[in-house]
Amino acid sequence: MEVEVKLRLPDAAAHQSLSDALSPWHLRTHLQENLFFDGAGGELSAQRAVLRLRFYDGDARCVLSLKAKAHISAGISRVEEEEEDVEPPALGRACAADPRRLLTDLHASHIMGREREGRLPLGGGGLTLELDETHYDFGTSFELECETAEPERAKAVLEAFLRRHGVPYAYSEASKFALFRAGKLLP
Repeated sequence: MEVEVKLRLPDAAAHQSLSDALSPWHLRTHLQENLFFDGAGGELSAQRAVLRLRFYDGDARCVLSLKAKAHISAGISRVEEEEEDVEPPALGRACAADPRRLLTDLHASHIMGREREGRLPLGGGGLTLELDETHYDFGTSFELECETAEPERAKAVLEAFLRRHGVPYAYSEASKFALFRAGKLLP
């Protein structure tokens, strides 16, 4: 189970303010590209699931993910998740260009093996943060995420930090995939 604190930032100015406030602790920036897949009849969506290929820094890394039964409440997201690297990343690009290859070319994939077998999708110290800027055809969303085993504590720490630096935020109400499927940003 992946558990994340998800705080939505209203605009690019808030995103930049938070980026500036976090700059003393910045470790690295990854450019991510997410591609979502479903059957022609929406079979995964009907099971509240999503299959995703995520590319990091162009084609430096590719990860196949199956996420299911997401629930977001009060800025805390809980979702069943399986992830595995696709090697080489060029294979991921080939599958993105021809999604039928997900089933044929990823034969060693545990995730795609589940699909071939016809099984249903997936029934402190310092905090590691992701400051996301996600571009869609219909707009851009900004979000602060923190994967953690202690979501309530992490949320309190993050909210105090945002308030101290005057960064406006709201609790995220939908996942990136839900926004993609809706075709619009939420208010």
